[in-house]
Amino acid sequence: MELWILFGVFTLLMLIGTPIAFCLGVASFATVLYMGLPPLIVFQRLNSGMSVFSLLAIPFFIYAGDLMVRGGIASKIVAFAGSLVGHLRGGLGQVNIATATLFGGISGSAVAEAAAVGGLMIPQMKARGYGADYAVNVTSMAALIALLLPPSHNMIIYSISAGGKISIADLFTAGIIPGLLLALSLMITAYFVARSRGYPTEPFPGFTAVAHLFAVAVPGLLLIAIIFGGVRSGVFTATESSCVAVIYALLVTVFVYRQMTWEGFVHATHGAVRTTAMVLLIIGMAAAFSWLMAFLKVPAALIASMNAISEDPLVVLLLLNVLMLFLGTFMDMGPTIIICTPIFLPVAQAYGVDPVHFGVIMILNFGIGLNTPPVGAVQFVACAVGKISVWEAMRSIWPFYGAGLVVLGLVTYIPAISLWLPSVFK
Repeated sequence: MELWILFGVFTLLMLIGTPIAFCLGVASFATVLYMGLPPLIVFQRLNSGMSVFSLLAIPFFIYAGDLMVRGGIASKIVAFAGSLVGHLRGGLGQVNIATATLFGGISGSAVAEAAAVGGLMIPQMKARGYGADYAVNVTSMAALIALLLPPSHNMIIYSISAGGKISIADLFTAGIIPGLLLALSLMITAYFVARSRGYPTEPFPGFTAVAHLFAVAVPGLLLIAIIFGGVRSGVFTATESSCVAVIYALLVTVFVYRQMTWEGFVHATHGAVRTTAMVLLIIGMAAAFSWLMAFLKVPAALIASMNAISEDPLVVLLLLNVLMLFLGTFMDMGPTIIICTPIFLPVAQAYGVDPVHFGVIMILNFGIGLNTPPVGAVQFVACAVGKISVWEAMRSIWPFYGAGLVVLGLVTYIPAISLWLPSVFK
């Protein structure tokens, strides 16, 4: 009965449009009251869930990404990406994906990437004759690359949700090849869709221009090396690297590019503060919710259910993928990771799946969910920038979904795609 109350109250509140943090908190509180436990437990778990030093990395990385967008770094990366791949079929679509890949190594946020890259690229694509649905779909799917590349905020949340025992440096490293593979698959898909629609290419500017644009973009691109190299080498932790990223972004935007205004700085700061409050409230409530699921032995029940269906690890992984894709369609990514990690990770480990490998699988699953109605935050942002409805975008997004699902299948069933690079740095 306790599980019915926990999930029933949560589902009911979600259906009537209650913010996700309150859905988690009220459901946890109602279950604790029914069980006769002290209500103080919910607040203790909320506090312990928020009082994790590693969580500071999330708002600081978001802050650094916002500073870079407002300080001109994003536009320099767009120009460099355009010189590299703009001459391919569907030129601006290819530029969009290449920019998302480069910017993803700086922002770590799919929503931030959709807003930043989409704000720069979608109007240009529409002005040059590209369909608005094509521009939006390329932008929203390419934004998912940021979830896999360091400094992915969701990798940090996954590590904390797993008890803090999984190396964030290993997770950052494990996501690189899957992220690049996703970028490649989207570029191939964008090429064939653009070819079928007869979209134009951009003229190749020449190697001299490419070298010049690269030199201009280097100060921004260096941040990728600073974040990854610093964390991987152990010079600083993920949290410390986020602070370094903010300081570096300020120095570059103020003293190198000289495009940071006081108004932009204030807006970026306010945005980071709002994000911090929102993220910590959701994480705290989700911590209470996930503790109750562990207390009620939900992971053990799920393992038993999986065993009843099949003991083949390949089938179990397929079932977990289907479950995570389904959950991702109606829940936001952060709380979903916090809720599902204590449930699904023990199941995956029981079948011999490496926790780092499973982390990449989970992030990619829930990332696709961010681009799927009814709660597709990335898709909503891209559609708002492109000024079309979600349903207009959905009618032609299927080739891009297909590319994402192919990569998900490869990452799921070929562990070396995720685990080879971390093994190199051991």
